[in-house]
Amino acid sequence: MTRSVETGLVERTGTFQLAGEAQGSALVLSQALSFWGGVDVETGDIIDHSHPDLGGNVAGKILVMPSGRGSSSSSSVLAEAIRRGTAPAGIILERPDPILAVGVIVAEFLYEISMPLVVCEIAGIVSGDRIAIDLGEDAQATVSTI
Repeated sequence: MTRSVETGLVERTGTFQLAGEAQGSALVLSQALSFWGGVDVETGDIIDHSHPDLGGNVAGKILVMPSGRGSSSSSSVLAEAIRRGTAPAGIILERPDPILAVGVIVAEFLYEISMPLVVCEIAGIVSGDRIAIDLGEDAQATVSTI
């Protein structure tokens, strides 16, 4: 992680599970979220009554969380949310998640809509930070707090 003294920009590198570019306001979740039963595909609202961020909304945000959580059906819910425009603009995880990756791949294949899925250090990112995900050198992900 680097910080530019002149601009205050914080930049970190990560690995793309799926490459892409996105910008948006960060929504940082302390716990993993399942899209199946956890997110309303029509609105992007978090509807999992056991999740501490119940009532939050992922639509258009850069969703930041430790990992995805379960059910293989999360991939189809994420793909549908991408199609409807109620999905996050991008997702940043600390650990890779194959289920979320499948959802992003399906949306890109079926609907020609891409969304970056990045694995990197998330410490220091807080909800409301303006985040940019870009393609860096050597095809690495560059995650900047702007």
